[in-house]
Amino acid sequence: MKRLTTLALIVGLCTVVGLFLSSGLEDVAAAVVSAGWGALIVVLARAVAVAWAGFGWFVIFPAAARPSLLACINLRFVREGINTLLPVATVGGDFVGARLLTRRGLSGGLAGASMFVDLMTQALTQLLFTVAGLGFLVWLAGDGPIVRTVAGGLAVATPALAAFYLIQRRAGHRIIQALLSRFASGREWRALGAVDVLYDNLRRLYGAPARVASGILVHLVGWVIGTCEVYVCLHFMGYPVSFAEALVIESLAQAVRGAAFAVPGALGAQEGGLIALCALFGIPAEAALALSLVKRLADVLVGVPGLVLWHRAERAEAAETDEARGRLLGERLGPVLQPATLGPFYSYAPPRMPAARHADSEGDLKKCA
Repeated sequence: MKRLTTLALIVGLCTVVGLFLSSGLEDVAAAVVSAGWGALIVVLARAVAVAWAGFGWFVIFPAAARPSLLACINLRFVREGINTLLPVATVGGDFVGARLLTRRGLSGGLAGASMFVDLMTQALTQLLFTVAGLGFLVWLAGDGPIVRTVAGGLAVATPALAAFYLIQRRAGHRIIQALLSRFASGREWRALGAVDVLYDNLRRLYGAPARVASGILVHLVGWVIGTCEVYVCLHFMGYPVSFAEALVIESLAQAVRGAAFAVPGALGAQEGGLIALCALFGIPAEAALALSLVKRLADVLVGVPGLVLWHRAERAEAAETDEARGRLLGERLGPVLQPATLGPFYSYAPPRMPAARHADSEGDLKKCA
């Protein structure tokens, strides 16, 4: 898996370099400079969108076992930083976020189940967002190769999303139990117990449709917030587009990123997708690449604080683990290291003699006197 990720990263980097060289580095640099303060607005919009996604994670928890909103937002930044800046698939940060959520007092089963439900609501809203973008594209530009390509991608993505949902339900529980029973060997009973706990919490979360619907609504608003990045950046660069056109570019570009989930940061895929989509509205390739660079800048400026939070959380966890081990070692070695009571031969005090012998010694002394 690491080799495939590394290979995908190399191919993505080569694609990016080729696109920038073919479009002209000077032209791309001039387009980036023309963005001006729009780049800062894009970064702020990204930070708001990530924090809003943290709120979408927060609302799916039951009130009796809900972490703080600040914890969900902070860990959402951690998830974003890992997924966008580290050479991992785009879901690696989600598992890290679920594990760190257990440090906030949640059980592992509930933390893992919340991560799967949050991913499900996010994937569903991205599918709806892509369908909306495709509808606007047909309305604005009519049918074409991109429309047919996106429609084909949706035809593949919809069953995959349905399968992802079903694997979290009762049928998926039975399938995973059967697989573990066959391949887990002597560890199967412990593994089955963990799976049972996970699916119990999944049933608990999906059993509250109002909370799941709230998460879907929040994530839908989050995708619309992301549309502001394209709208603002292109306006500052001198290519004003309507909000519907910006929504088409953002929704289908995000669909391309989702399809390239195995490529770290969707390198090359995002750039190529933006060039093709911006060309539909008369925006040149250098402006599309500049837009991609501004988005990459937002990835870095929003993702780095998430990585810092992750590093601090891991250090705190390591320190607590070392302290717990030290206490345990002290408890085990305490009786061994207690100071021993030394006998009379190793004491500076003279040995005490029996009382009768002491009396005889006093009589002998009197005779001598």
